[in-house]
Amino acid sequence: MCKSVEKRYPQEEGKQDDGSSGSKRVRSSETPMGETSKAVRVWLLGGFRISVGSRTIPQDSWRLRKAATLVKLLTLAPGHRLHREQVMDILWPDSGRRAASNNLRQALHTARNVLDPAMGARYLASEGESLVLCPKDDLWVDVDAFEAAAAAARRAMEVATYRAVLDLYRSDLLPEDRYEKWTEGRRDELRQLYLTLLVELAGLYEECHEYDLAIEVLRKATATEPTLEEAHVAQMRLYALSGRPKRALAQYESYRDTLSRGLGTQPGASSRRLRDEIAAGEFPPSLPLPAGPPREGSLDIAQHNLPAPRTSFVGREREMVEVKRLLAMTRLLTSRGREVQARRVLPWR
Repeated sequence: MCKSVEKRYPQEEGKQDDGSSGSKRVRSSETPMGETSKAVRVWLLGGFRISVGSRTIPQDSWRLRKAATLVKLLTLAPGHRLHREQVMDILWPDSGRRAASNNLRQALHTARNVLDPAMGARYLASEGESLVLCPKDDLWVDVDAFEAAAAAARRAMEVATYRAVLDLYRSDLLPEDRYEKWTEGRRDELRQLYLTLLVELAGLYEECHEYDLAIEVLRKATATEPTLEEAHVAQMRLYALSGRPKRALAQYESYRDTLSRGLGTQPGASSRRLRDEIAAGEFPPSLPLPAGPPREGSLDIAQHNLPAPRTSFVGREREMVEVKRLLAMTRLLTSRGREVQARRVLPWR
């Protein structure tokens, strides 16, 4: 279905906290009177950035790298909380327990001072053996907002909603921490979701016959992931549908070269088949002729002198052959409606 109704998404709102992976919390009644709760916003897609209220924290404020990493870990964690042991295992895997505990204490103290020198413990709190990011204040995280908006867009299946959610994905998760093991899984998940959304948006444009817009979206997908076969095949198909078979074949050659250089492989069978169909002029298939009775003298009327068929078996040659086969095998034949049943009888002795 082709839908293009504009729908706006709040780009700095998160999901209600349910104790699992939400990112928006209701202000606690325990907040002291007279203190104003400040919203905390954290960006991880395309690079780490954080603001507390109207104050954006400069990058050079994080003089201790592990302090910034601690905040990143909590931001990505389910419920934005982690046990102290987990944090120490991730940040100081090769240190003894006492050294790791001292390092964590220093990183925690530094992070709290960066967030708010006066009330940093309110934003980065200790609850038993766990560390919690913003337990009493509003917290918005771009990763959570992106995933929530993606789910809503896939339910709506509208062009405008897809464009809105894709705007949230500035780039890959934490590129400055590309080689850290604790980022790999989430980075791959988010990247795959982004690519899937691009391919799905291209499909919506194709339904609307907006082939050029679909191709433009797919180019973003192949720029992000040059070996994404689904996006290359879709571009080939769209070029062919829009009457540009040479461009379609060039797209295939480009994809084949990318695979050969990068992975030492070749395109899959479906890609090669589509390429061959386009080269042979078999794709897109020709549209069938409009239905209707043939005109007198047209080539659709067979030129012969045979009499017109007198039975309703026209076009049912296969059924006629089956009936003849049954007749040859039986001496007793009964008919029930349109079904012909045969019962084999032993030859007379």
